[in-house]
Amino acid sequence: MEFYYNIYVIKQTVRCLVVEDTMPLTRNFKETVQARAQCDPAFRVGLLQESVEAFLNGELNVGKAVLRDYVNATLGFDELAKVTDKKPESLMRMLSAKGNPRADNLFEVIAHLQKREGVSLRVRSAT
Repeated sequence: MEFYYNIYVIKQTVRCLVVEDTMPLTRNFKETVQARAQCDPAFRVGLLQESVEAFLNGELNVGKAVLRDYVNATLGFDELAKVTDKKPESLMRMLSAKGNPRADNLFEVIAHLQKREGVSLRVRSAT
């Protein structure tokens, strides 16, 4: 799942950067994700949606990694800390590979990010 996500993000990001004509060959993955997130609102929503889907599928580490990428590419942990009334270090630890977020903290973060993007993610049965 994580490999597929990285390839998809890179392909989509390259398209965005080519349009802007700013794609250096040495750009690292995080810079690429950040550049794409800044120019494409649908990409930001897609990152948020992928994160939530990973959580719902029991892939906690993938969900945390994608959510961490989203936060780093958009508002950053300092700004997220202000709006959630938590320390930036706590949020970073919560979304780290070894982090073990409590459900209430995780859902508070997701709720704020949905509001920030102007979306409301919903769960539907795939029957």
